[in-house]
Amino acid sequence: MMTNQDVVVSEMGIAAGAALPGPSPSLLACRGAAAGAMSLRQTYLDLAAAAARSAATCNWVDAMRASSPTRSRAADADELTAWMRKHPSALGKFEQIASASKGKKIVMFLDYDGTLSPIVADPDAAYMSDAMREAVRDVAKHFPTAIVSGRCCDKVRYFIGLSELYYAGSHGMDIQGPSSNPESVLCQPASEFLPMIDEVYKVLVEKTKSTPGAKVENNKFCLSVHFRCVDEKRWNALAEQVKAVINDYPKLKLTQGRKVLEIRPSIMWDKGKALEFLLESLGFANCNDVFPVYIGDDRTDEDAFKRCQGLGILVSKCPKETNASYSLQDPNEVMDFLLRLVEWKRRSSSPMIRPRV
Repeated sequence: MMTNQDVVVSEMGIAAGAALPGPSPSLLACRGAAAGAMSLRQTYLDLAAAAARSAATCNWVDAMRASSPTRSRAADADELTAWMRKHPSALGKFEQIASASKGKKIVMFLDYDGTLSPIVADPDAAYMSDAMREAVRDVAKHFPTAIVSGRCCDKVRYFIGLSELYYAGSHGMDIQGPSSNPESVLCQPASEFLPMIDEVYKVLVEKTKSTPGAKVENNKFCLSVHFRCVDEKRWNALAEQVKAVINDYPKLKLTQGRKVLEIRPSIMWDKGKALEFLLESLGFANCNDVFPVYIGDDRTDEDAFKRCQGLGILVSKCPKETNASYSLQDPNEVMDFLLRLVEWKRRSSSPMIRPRV
């Protein structure tokens, strides 16, 4: 987000502005040399500020394109090989992962969109398959399991339909325990922002009506402006609309993910903080015998990858910068990994049968 206070014009920039067309000499003479000079300087300042705003917008839209390509870019063989060497398949290296977790308590953290369910055009239709639901249920039987999502808790609970899990919605700003827990709400560090979030939601819905395909989602402690169904030529206009609204709310910040602009409270809290809070709530803070496993697909999951002292797995079909150690290509591979993890746990927990003598 950039406001007028963020615009800094260097002397070099002002000097460069001298090459731009300005008021005529006769007009300057009529107004007086001093007044004319001030006017000319202000003109150049205005032009420089406009150029800075334009550059910032271009940078923002370029970032939107980079994180949300309209089509998958085919990586060349050398690029893919180098990336896979650095972030190998969690399925291909499963025995290595199992060995690293030996003697430790595994705690599972799972993103939702793009991890447990495919990314779809309509965010309200991002349903997970019954097979994936059963896989997550089996995982939760053997390991403490939490869903960490940008969605609000109520919505992601509805999509998953499993009461025995922990849920960290709104990018970790709404953390709730299993439904059986009478004190299921564990942490809501941004409660004071609720009225502001509701107010901004109404403004954004009205402002983005002019952009076909844009959808504003209220995730309780944060807002999501989806542009998956917006023509790429309109991304610039949509970004400007959203930024114009957020400029009036300095306590909120604007970030982005896969085909989505995120509006969140400007507090030191993210998915990584939520991971640490849940580990502490489960009694695993500063424990050497715990092995957190975090699986996610988006830029917002990078905060968790950074703080995960166990294993980070990025879900992606193409090379991208990440703090994760391993990779999986899509939700189908995520399900395969979860099933294999459960099977490994069952085998390792089964008592050895001694042969009769």
